[in-house]
Amino acid sequence: MIRRDVAFIMNINKPYDRKVVEGIARYIRTNANWRVYVEDEPMARIPDLRRWKGHGVIADLDDQQAVDAVKTMNVPVVNIGGAIFDESWTLDTPYVTTDNAAVARLAAQHLMDRGFRNFAYCGVRRTSFNPWVRNRGEFFGKVLSDHGYSCAMYHGRHLDARQWNAVQEGLCRWISTLKKPLGLFACNDARARHVQESRRRLDLRIPEDVAILGVDNDEMMCELANPALSSIELGTDRIGFDAAWLLDQLMSGKRVAKARRQVQTDPVGVVMRASTDAMAVDDKDVALAVAYIRDRISNGIHVAEVAGHVDLSRSTLDNRFKSLLGRTVHDEIERARIELTKSLLLNTTSTLAEIAPQAGFGTVQYMATVFRRSTGQTPGQFRQSHQRQRR
Repeated sequence: MIRRDVAFIMNINKPYDRKVVEGIARYIRTNANWRVYVEDEPMARIPDLRRWKGHGVIADLDDQQAVDAVKTMNVPVVNIGGAIFDESWTLDTPYVTTDNAAVARLAAQHLMDRGFRNFAYCGVRRTSFNPWVRNRGEFFGKVLSDHGYSCAMYHGRHLDARQWNAVQEGLCRWISTLKKPLGLFACNDARARHVQESRRRLDLRIPEDVAILGVDNDEMMCELANPALSSIELGTDRIGFDAAWLLDQLMSGKRVAKARRQVQTDPVGVVMRASTDAMAVDDKDVALAVAYIRDRISNGIHVAEVAGHVDLSRSTLDNRFKSLLGRTVHDEIERARIELTKSLLLNTTSTLAEIAPQAGFGTVQYMATVFRRSTGQTPGQFRQSHQRQRR
């Protein structure tokens, strides 16, 4: 393999960029011979980068300095960030980044599935550096509006250590005005933890009063939160792998179709922890039935068994489910099976024959039928479309 010099212009202290680098490293180990230029504080090394003589760049173009620097390098560039400063240049720049519309749909569906009917989005102050903050909020609000719900929005100020109390007080005032129980989507895990801090000041229960969902699935931050934070896994490692593949093609002088030059990657899914592990319904029987389904979904349970557990007739329980959740008990069982199947397809190497009984399906054929009806794809197609390596 031809040896090439490649620069990474990104902040590897950020969870997003760090996971991107992990994906790039995975590509290099098996597919490329690269000598990598990377710095902890790349913006401080811009003068060095202007003099750097290499073959390609992977950059998080969320800073005007970074854009100006790579424009002068005359080498292939792949962007893994979402900011656009110079549209005449960056709009045609190859990129692999997160599909924020898909992130918002996932967040809205997760909170609606938990029975929430009051919603809020918490971002940070919008700047040209973070268009993804605005995009996630707008898409989240649009999905909820399409389902007949409204969404409160909050952006506030950037957090400064010297102004921590003032910033938190503003956040608490906003949360105190919102109707509970509340399903709250935060722009990232860091912002979700800021929201969690408000519970002590407002005497809130999480997730019973406010269920909180973040983005990035930064495991250390999510597990340090109290209670542990549910978060959307973006598949950022896959973004890094695909960005490295794309840069490799460009440096080799190969033609790449636009559909593979400018890619928005679907998130992997919600990693549910304690911060959203609640059913926002007043009906204790329905909440108990949902918990029973979730705990025993691998056992091949049926509607009659669930109804018997809460000592109600099937028709009575179905009517309560439809009134509060908009779906029947059977629908809830299938939904739980599909979500477990997705998780097993994405996070294990188990065969379909192994996954079917783990997800409570009697046969692979029945699993495939239900899965396709729900997602529009067979289990195999779903796994392939979300696979971690580009074929």
